[in-house]
Amino acid sequence: MSEYVLLQGDEACALGAIKAGCRFFAGYPITPATEIAETMAKELPKVGGTFIQMEDEIASAAAIVGASLAGEKSMTATSGPGFSLMQEVIGYASMVEAPTVFVNVQRGGPSTGMPTKIAQGDIMQARWGTHGDHPIIALYPSTVEEVFRYIVTAFNYAEHYRTPVIFLMDEVLGHMRESLYLPPDSELVSVPRASESVLEDDDIFQPFIGDDQMLAAPLIKMGKSRFHVSGLVHDESGFPVGAAVDANRLLRRLDHKIRLHADEITIYDEYETGDAEILIVAYGSVARSALRAVKIAREDKINVGLFKPISIWPFPATRLRQLLKRVSAVIVVEMNLGQIVYEISRLNRRGTKLELLSKVNGELVTPQEILDIIAKVKSEVLDL
Repeated sequence: MSEYVLLQGDEACALGAIKAGCRFFAGYPITPATEIAETMAKELPKVGGTFIQMEDEIASAAAIVGASLAGEKSMTATSGPGFSLMQEVIGYASMVEAPTVFVNVQRGGPSTGMPTKIAQGDIMQARWGTHGDHPIIALYPSTVEEVFRYIVTAFNYAEHYRTPVIFLMDEVLGHMRESLYLPPDSELVSVPRASESVLEDDDIFQPFIGDDQMLAAPLIKMGKSRFHVSGLVHDESGFPVGAAVDANRLLRRLDHKIRLHADEITIYDEYETGDAEILIVAYGSVARSALRAVKIAREDKINVGLFKPISIWPFPATRLRQLLKRVSAVIVVEMNLGQIVYEISRLNRRGTKLELLSKVNGELVTPQEILDIIAKVKSEVLDL
């Protein structure tokens, strides 16, 4: 039955994960993600799931990979320092193609940084944090309702593409409370783990054989089939191999299964982009300030639009390229020293004016700060 409830962002993340079928959570307390673990500890046993507090973030990450291979949808949640510790396991999960969800509620850094303050400093770490060439899927909502909705999407992507998925949040989004619509189960599309009945009794499961779409075989849980798991380069059966042809085939398939499906994976929202002369690009909690600024600017007859990437990786490059050809200027608003702005600059072959509004003091960017830079850009580009 559907209902409206008042939820904190972290609570919405946990409850949405359970709706998506998550039945195993391993984690370690860390601000500002602890409320996810607290909610999981309370709610998972009610649906037959398992919550375990591990000794640290490395163990937490390893535990959810093991749980996934054993047949359970699994998740962990952390923040900056813990996310750094998890990187090796994220790479391992990518290599063994274990469907898992890693939530990172960002805070100020580096090091201990500002545990109770907002930041967006982990954008590039989400993509490039582990060693070696492999793609990643990373989603970043901006409202509590989107947290609930897109954590389900994160689990679906993890299952469909057999990959770890990074779910980015930030301190403001994790701790704020909003009224949201909780849809009934009939309105949620959740990709299930492959049925055990897929295999015949005498079948030998080859978990790393790709189809014509470069996607790996559906993962059948350990104990119901025989297969080997190794972080080494391996063949279709999972056993380590050293041949160059095998390494090339595996690593290119890991890349292609995400890159060649990027347009199917990417998610974004737009507001007033149809006639926009100035485009604001913002994500996460900052997109909320940007949306308010766009509405105020429109009241002053300034043609401003908002592009909000939700899939940070793969980045929604196809749509943004189209918008870059139509607008006179782009303002990127980030709570870091400039990370997504570099991704946009790669796409900006036309040379559209590109301006960065950067803030790293732990205080959320305000609509007025965005309006000030809109006025500056307008005077430089549109009022000539």
